[in-house]
Amino acid sequence: MRRRDRHDGGRGELRTHLDGAKAQFEATNARIEKRAGRNLFLAILSGLIFAAAFLVSLFTVAWAFIALVAVLVTIAIVELASAFRAAGRRVPRVGAALGGLIIVAGAALMQAEGALLGLFAASVLLVVWRLVEGLFPAWETPPKTLIRDVFSGLFALVYVPFLGSMAVLLIQADRGQWWVFALVVVVVSVDVGAYAAGVTLGKHKMTPRVSPNKTWEGFGGAALLAVAIGVCLSLFALQQPWWVGVVLGIVVLLTATGGDLTESLIKRNLGVKDMSSWMPGHGGFLDRMDSLLPSAVGVYAVALSLGVFA
Repeated sequence: MRRRDRHDGGRGELRTHLDGAKAQFEATNARIEKRAGRNLFLAILSGLIFAAAFLVSLFTVAWAFIALVAVLVTIAIVELASAFRAAGRRVPRVGAALGGLIIVAGAALMQAEGALLGLFAASVLLVVWRLVEGLFPAWETPPKTLIRDVFSGLFALVYVPFLGSMAVLLIQADRGQWWVFALVVVVVSVDVGAYAAGVTLGKHKMTPRVSPNKTWEGFGGAALLAVAIGVCLSLFALQQPWWVGVVLGIVVLLTATGGDLTESLIKRNLGVKDMSSWMPGHGGFLDRMDSLLPSAVGVYAVALSLGVFA
């Protein structure tokens, strides 16, 4: 009996320690989530899965990466169209998705000219699609509302697939895989630097009404890490002078921060917290691509100015 009592007592003490550790872990996670605005552990896990898919597609076959971009663009533009529709703006989801694929295909087949032609064709498709919808009594709307819907759809085409097609153009450059790799890594460094400095040192709010979690201390941390990573990538991956890395870091710092703030404004205007809940810990795919989309344009411009395209 005494041995059983001691055994039961040991099990009870172990259970108490485990329950205490679990409670402490949950409390710590709750504090981090409150400060960061998301579940950090789920965000890291889903981020690692996405990173693996990205690296495999990027460094195997170029068409595998282009296919990945097409899938991400399709999901992201459907998310944005759905958010518009929830706010009372009828943006055709199927038409927007088809338009996005046209733009990505144009960039893949005909480079920059193809992206522009694809944007024109996709815009015509989406406008005609929405106008035809307006002919049906169930979807009939006043002219002012119809015009608002059309321009919301055109904005979605430019914001998601056209900006995203810059990554397709980048991969066609000399050492294109490394330029795309640099794009993503420097954007991630901006996010990591801003988060680390913001959580540990952040006191002065950058844009409290638009994005309350952003601080000037976080912006400074993002700048330092982005430039440092940019210089390393420039020297060892892109085979460019060190100053190219400095330019790359500064450009991506501005475009990534601007892209993040732009999507925050869009979500505030539409009255949504996240574009969707498809990525655990991140929200929607567009919530994770908000910094990448404008940064793809910035990095493409840097690469174009250096003459790395054949």
